Amino acid sequence: MTHQPDFHVLDRAACEALLATQHVGRLAFTFHDRVDIEPIHYVYADGHIYGRTQYGTKVHVLAHHPWIAFEVDEIKALFEWRSVVVHGRIQFPDPDGSAQNVSQFAHAVEMFRTLVPTAFDADDPTPARELAFVIAVQEMTGRAATSGGAA
Repeated sequence: MTHQPDFHVLDRAACEALLATQHVGRLAFTFHDRVDIEPIHYVYADGHIYGRTQYGTKVHVLAHHPWIAFEVDEIKALFEWRSVVVHGRIQFPDPDGSAQNVSQFAHAVEMFRTLVPTAFDADDPTPARELAFVIAVQEMTGRAATSGGAA
């Protein structure tokens, strides 16, 4: 006999732990009557998500509509998974802007280099991704499923 799966809410510490151990998430954003979602590499630290991207439609839209949702999953089996959804505001600090922007850009680069040490330098594996971004986490929710195990 098998047990039914258990679905439950993750507390903040479990959500943060999942964000910290994963490095690929999905960024969702809207513009008019269209919702889009794109996979991105990221680093989570101190209540912020740090990542990088390149110029394009997403950046143009987010510059005017910066409110986003961000999702990360860890899936081991059909009823063995954890998922976190973050809501917040994305910023693209300008490395040539104000002192505060330069500082934010440098910090975002430093954080992202914990994932890709050569990011933003001559040996960068994805040099077209020249924009750093920061998402300040404003809301965070998580859910999980676990199998009940065998009786």
